[in-house]
Amino acid sequence: MNNCGREKTLSLTKKYTTMSFELPKLPYAYDALEPHIDARTMEIHHSKHHQGYTNNLNNAIAGTDLEGKSIEDIVTGLDMNNSAVRNNGGGFYNHSLFWDVMNPEDKGYLSGELKDVIVDTFGSVDAFKDAFAKAAATRFGSGWAWLCVHKGGKVEVCSTANQDNPLMPGMGCEGTPILALDVWEHAYYLKFQNRRPDYIQAFFKVINWNHVEKLYAENK
Repeated sequence: MNNCGREKTLSLTKKYTTMSFELPKLPYAYDALEPHIDARTMEIHHSKHHQGYTNNLNNAIAGTDLEGKSIEDIVTGLDMNNSAVRNNGGGFYNHSLFWDVMNPEDKGYLSGELKDVIVDTFGSVDAFKDAFAKAAATRFGSGWAWLCVHKGGKVEVCSTANQDNPLMPGMGCEGTPILALDVWEHAYYLKFQNRRPDYIQAFFKVINWNHVEKLYAENK
């Protein structure tokens, strides 16, 4: 199993440093990703699942020294035995990034320095997509697939289980996530049932490459 590691990140467009976290608003409508990702799944995923992680994270950090910290600081300095913060902090961070790396109105195309480093690393853009799809498809059970950037600009594809993410201690490789794909069944089951590979291919059609390239530039 190949997992990503950790570095302090600027990967979310908004920094959450208030005493309690709030569910981020989507930068598009629930039906904006149709026909690739259906509106009903997006509504349930965002308003129920992500809201649940948000509420549970606030409950888990209430009255502790984690109150007032950014979500990045919480997950990078995480006590991995603290399952409430691990699961819900990961769920909050992971989904916040996931929503931002999809946007049909501002998707752009993979280009520039990020495209160059992807080609250098994987051999071609198609080979990168194959590697990312494999990481997502072969993650047993629930989890995430990631594209991470190392300091200096190197990129890597990897995956994590459950709501773990690349910034948490002991994940295996050092890097900051700039592309995230949720492969929990709740992310795709209404439309794709057990056809996870079809969902992965649909995801490639809604990636907001403009945002991913921005994250690469900020974190390389």
